Amino acid sequence: MPLQILVTDDDLVIRRLIQDCLEIHGYSVILAGNGNEALYLAQQYHPHLLISDIKMPHKDGYHLVKELRQNPHFRLLPVVFLTNKHSIEDKINGYQAGCDAYLPKPFEPSELTAIVKHLLERSQIIQAELLYTEIEHQYASSSMNFKYNYPDTLTHNNLHFTNRENEVLKLLSQGLSNVKIAEELYLSPKTIEKYVGNLLRKTNSNNRTELASFAFKNKIV
Repeated sequence: MPLQILVTDDDLVIRRLIQDCLEIHGYSVILAGNGNEALYLAQQYHPHLLISDIKMPHKDGYHLVKELRQNPHFRLLPVVFLTNKHSIEDKINGYQAGCDAYLPKPFEPSELTAIVKHLLERSQIIQAELLYTEIEHQYASSSMNFKYNYPDTLTHNNLHFTNRENEVLKLLSQGLSNVKIAEELYLSPKTIEKYVGNLLRKTNSNNRTELASFAFKNKIV
């Protein structure tokens, strides 16, 4: 499934131009005409990246990004300011507001797509590393509080799976590869590898076949 990008600009022509530029490269694009609309759509769709103008009616780009950053779900959201405001002071204000890249209008489509690709890849790496830290912490805690037995004696009630782990386990049991699971869940294959590794440890399984068997035996899927 394509990654979602929210584009916010009060100029419809610019919005459509950015949309065409990104959709050619396989991204899904959500359009907003002002900051208030963008804030609402961000909360509804949880996009993977935001491209925003600065000078807009109702809520400018600075305030939009500052409000988004106050929400834990959007603290790591990559943000690109695409704007007519070109001064050094404007750029400083943009970075202080929380943007990751600052691109002046008129823009080169190839430069914009390169920035988007870079920020999305960096975001996936950061999320994978955070997930790895979380998984290692969970594994260390479970090792102290739970002694594994043979796989046949394990039941789902003995273990604590996160919602995301359940999603990964169900898709894995359907025969999907890590790449396909990543596409379904909007995550990177590296992140899925971390989830699968954690599931193998939690269930004391040696491979994906045993993991799928565990899921069927315990009616998880």
